Amino acid sequence: MQDTAIQPNQTSEAGKVTDPVCGMSVTLGKGKPSLKYKGEEFHFCSPKCHDKFEADPYFYVSGNSRKKKAMEAEQSAKGALYTCPMHPQIVQEGPGTCPICGMALEPQSGVSDEPNHELVDFTRRLWVSALAAVPLLILTMGPMVGVPIRDWIGEGVAIYLEVLLATPVVLWAALPFFQRGWASLVTRNFNMWTLIMIGVGAAYLYSMIAAFLPFLFPDALKGPEGHMPVYFEAAVVIIALVFVGQVLELSARERTGDAIRALLDLAPKTARRITPEGDEYDAPLENILAGDLLRVRPGEAVPVDGVVKEGGSSVDESLVTGEPVPVEKNPGDKVTGGTLNKTGSFTMEAKLVGADTMLSKIVDMVASAQRSRAPIQGLADRVAGYFVPAVLGVAVLAFVMWLFLGPSPAFVHAVVAAVSVLIIACPCALGLATPMSIMTATGRGAQAGVLVKTAEGLERLAAVDTIVVDKTGTLTEGKPVVDEIVPAAGKSKMELLRLAGALEKGSEHPLAEAILGAVKSQDLDLPRAENFEAVTGKGVRARVGDAVVLFGNAAFASESGADLSDLGDRAEELAELGKTVMYLVQEACEAAQLLGLIAVADPVKANARAAISALHDDGIRIVMATGDAPRTADAVAKLLGIDEVHAGVLPEGKKKLIEDLKSRGATVAMAGDGVNDAPALAAADVGLAMGTGADVAVESAGLTLLKGDLEGILRARKLARETVRNIRQNLFFAFVYNTVGVPVAAGVLYPVFGVLLSPMLAAAAMSLSSVSVISNALRLRTLKL
Repeated sequence: MQDTAIQPNQTSEAGKVTDPVCGMSVTLGKGKPSLKYKGEEFHFCSPKCHDKFEADPYFYVSGNSRKKKAMEAEQSAKGALYTCPMHPQIVQEGPGTCPICGMALEPQSGVSDEPNHELVDFTRRLWVSALAAVPLLILTMGPMVGVPIRDWIGEGVAIYLEVLLATPVVLWAALPFFQRGWASLVTRNFNMWTLIMIGVGAAYLYSMIAAFLPFLFPDALKGPEGHMPVYFEAAVVIIALVFVGQVLELSARERTGDAIRALLDLAPKTARRITPEGDEYDAPLENILAGDLLRVRPGEAVPVDGVVKEGGSSVDESLVTGEPVPVEKNPGDKVTGGTLNKTGSFTMEAKLVGADTMLSKIVDMVASAQRSRAPIQGLADRVAGYFVPAVLGVAVLAFVMWLFLGPSPAFVHAVVAAVSVLIIACPCALGLATPMSIMTATGRGAQAGVLVKTAEGLERLAAVDTIVVDKTGTLTEGKPVVDEIVPAAGKSKMELLRLAGALEKGSEHPLAEAILGAVKSQDLDLPRAENFEAVTGKGVRARVGDAVVLFGNAAFASESGADLSDLGDRAEELAELGKTVMYLVQEACEAAQLLGLIAVADPVKANARAAISALHDDGIRIVMATGDAPRTADAVAKLLGIDEVHAGVLPEGKKKLIEDLKSRGATVAMAGDGVNDAPALAAADVGLAMGTGADVAVESAGLTLLKGDLEGILRARKLARETVRNIRQNLFFAFVYNTVGVPVAAGVLYPVFGVLLSPMLAAAAMSLSSVSVISNALRLRTLKL
């Protein structure tokens, strides 16, 4: 690095030097901030540059800042890309709306430091719409509930008040709806915005004509005072309801970035750099480059991917493996950024930084998998793609038929028929069909320990035929416990437990926690251990009383010279069952003596076997994917009746397994609770997170089992099936009125019965479909799970 070092204070011209941070020219003697480092004085253009240099002087003096600027310039040239969560093929620089479905585009990275401008804008428009809707409803609904407000102020004044209240909402608040609806017509990608534009536009345009040109309509359609009925409140209420749905949806989509933020928070903000001169200080993480020497102290997170140079420690690598037992690290071993150093201290050389680290790659996988999902609302949009042209066709046909075949005044009858068709086809019920069911199902699911995070998760879960499960924390408790104590001849179990507890007292290792947990449960008094020695990767040794005792793995016990053969068969049996076997040996001058074995295991959850059996009965295939060793994984799979096992699987492997299963036609759910499960949870058709697990796993999943209960999958499936059925019923109710009402509104009954549906009755039918949808959705509150 030294050959790239810069001399930032070298005078560029008389009385001027170069700012080492920003590169600007600084005039001496002008009161600018300065700082001494290694005997040299550096000058800065501003306090901001001074503070940056003070936080990490080596970064600027060594020339590393130039390297970083070159890399940042290359990345910024690509621009910030945004994509549609429903149509991932739509990618553009900067925010906007999808030309296919009209949804707001999201950052391709999954997170953005910028506020969600559409959420802010739509929230403001929602308030304006709601404030106008309330007095409009009072004006129109008052007489129906015994408040004759229109009689008090006069029908004409009431109509003009409605015009004043509705016009700003329709022409300003609903402008985004009309823009997207018009775009859908131009591109022929008919969607919900098309229906909203038609419904709101028809109601408002008809009402304006009826308010200011009532003489165009036949007297039979007018009220006692000669005024035509208007439907400004229908237009405004529709707009307000759509904004409520949009704000709720945008808020929910905003939270999908929480999974990625949780991952990014695993990396520390600073790293302790060791300079070539031996100085140590905490430098900003973004200033760390490949080749830097770093120190990782006990309890700190590993800052970046690299290799251990000196020292040793145990590192919690659940980020990578999902397993609770830390991994011993010695010189030459690789360490991963974001993993947690436990007890020891070591120095490491940075190898991969920034976007190249495993943590960054996991972030990218989660973001990519989240973007690949399709919302359940797509069902309504697909139906709308056929429904909208049909409604337009019927409205045009009705207008033409009445214009040429209808009684006098033919034009007025033609307008009334066409407007009635458009109003009865208003998308209010269609827009409520899915959100009402989802909101009700979400509340019911929470009562049963099933948290619904994404609506599409329910739709996918109802059709799932394969479930991929992690072992630790999903099938097992995730906390090792003492499973069995095997004393040698002449020894007792309590004697072994007291000695092991004395050696492990004060240790933070999970296996030590298991030993001490067993000691506490037996309420044992522990003897004092002296001359404690921890042997990395093997075990511990200490003097207890008059004897030296060691406690660790088979290799450690063998080194003492103890004969392990007496309990060798039992140790092998325990290992075959997936348990971690530790040996307790007493060293002596003559010969070391094996005192016994202590087996530690991660116990299977009490209800796991019954839950898996029930899932099998439901036609579900169970696949285990775990980072644990094959022997342990096979033992758990055999005990629970798992159909397929994949052991030693890293995060990339779990995600690839999900993708392989999906490529073979399977509809896949993933159940897990660890950080390492996040990419697979996001890549699956639906992710099921155990609520007792890592926050990032919960954020990456479509559903969360709040109680960490595997049986919750069964409850979630029932909730999913009933919700999807309820949504389909709602869509049926939403369209059955149109199926019957549109022809009636068009005038098919007039030749036989002399009945022409007025826009008022059309609005009533529209409202009835909405009431039916809401009532049906509320039935989910009483669903038995």
